Amino acid sequence: MKEFMGHDFLLDNPVAERLYHEHAEKMPIFDFHCHLSPREIYEDKKYRSISEAWLAGDHYKWRLMREFGIDEKYVTGDADDYDKFLAYARVMPYAVGNPIYAWTHLELRRFFGIHELLSEKTAEKIYKECGEKLKTLTARKMIEMSNVRAVCTTDDPADNLEYHKKIAADKTFSVAVHPSFRPDKVLNIDLPTYLPYLETLGNTVGYRLDSLATIEGALAERIDFFDKAGCLCADHGLEHPVYSPATREEVAKIVDKRLAGGELTADEIAKYKGYINVFLGRHYAKRGWVQQYHIGAIRNNSERNFRTLGPDTGFDAIGDDTFAPALSATLSALDLTGELPKTILYCLNPRDNYLLAAMMNCFQDGKIRGKIQFGSGWWFNDQKEGMKHQLEALMQTGLVSCFVGMLTDSRSFLSYTRHEYFRRILCSELGRLVEQGEYPAENLPLLGSIVEDICYNNAAAYFTKPQGK
Repeated sequence: MKEFMGHDFLLDNPVAERLYHEHAEKMPIFDFHCHLSPREIYEDKKYRSISEAWLAGDHYKWRLMREFGIDEKYVTGDADDYDKFLAYARVMPYAVGNPIYAWTHLELRRFFGIHELLSEKTAEKIYKECGEKLKTLTARKMIEMSNVRAVCTTDDPADNLEYHKKIAADKTFSVAVHPSFRPDKVLNIDLPTYLPYLETLGNTVGYRLDSLATIEGALAERIDFFDKAGCLCADHGLEHPVYSPATREEVAKIVDKRLAGGELTADEIAKYKGYINVFLGRHYAKRGWVQQYHIGAIRNNSERNFRTLGPDTGFDAIGDDTFAPALSATLSALDLTGELPKTILYCLNPRDNYLLAAMMNCFQDGKIRGKIQFGSGWWFNDQKEGMKHQLEALMQTGLVSCFVGMLTDSRSFLSYTRHEYFRRILCSELGRLVEQGEYPAENLPLLGSIVEDICYNNAAAYFTKPQGK
């Protein structure tokens, strides 16, 4: 029986142990997609308790607490910090096989030096120990402790990027913090939030967005603004990817119809979204940005809870729409004119792993190494089996050696242990190929360098703008 979370946790063969301890473990982190607050980074936030640092905003934990029968008062409600922590601690011993059990104890060990198991019995002691540590363990310290070199946050086009600018000017913090352009609200012409958002974006640029031309102008201005603030990438949440070919004149009429309060058809929505995605992709390519497509969430499934608690509170799930033709058409439209930017494709439904792994190599250009990427296991798939399945699909259809690796995709500064979790799984998967005679042992030095590339080097190179951009 192996020690719980011991030195060789998740490393299930001798080669894996070598790959991890000699190569992966030492590599820094390039966190190219997360939801950390740039304000909290700039202000070097101090947390009043482990509950605030750990449970606030973490819908992964909230979902387990609700499933266990914990009242919402102790999840997102107004209960005392300790009572919330105690409620979470009660759940932990029962989270058998769930990655949150591993993540919880990794975070306790790596950030707080606590090796005790979290439970109702140990909750008070652990809560107090974490509280003492948090007197000095600030947001920036958590980032620095994790050996992070760069962070890309997720930011609305209307954001003034005040805190990114302040961080960039602060010479006491060595980690680069870049904004990322998230244009979902201007893409979602079918949602009731569309018209209010155009007003918000219009207020930012200083003129009314009352036509396709003004929308295009505003987006181009904001892309320039983000670019000057150090932006390296954009991120699109494509719950239901759609595309229908359309002329600019057709799309202009669709916008006019929506602005006048008209109800759009499914084809009109597809024409607008396809057009705007291509418009944006061309601007990204011009500036050397990476575009990321997160595909396949079905959001706010519980209307009751959405009305009570709002979005991003743990009521999203895996969608099962088919999207290959729409995705192919979008990428092809950009590729046809030589304006397809570097692109990372993520799927939420593991059914689509091979779809994306196969699709990416239809659009490589032979100039940029790994230009189109099949992204790491996302959201419900950033767990052991999800990571293994993503790696397997990538290895079977492409070059895992070109892979840009793991991202944090979290609102918590304590989540950087997910990179360790991923790296151990990566080394086990590659090590097993050597142990089984599917990759030569004499190539171990090369395999070690491939591990280092996947952990950091590939992402650092991929998110570097070409000269002149």
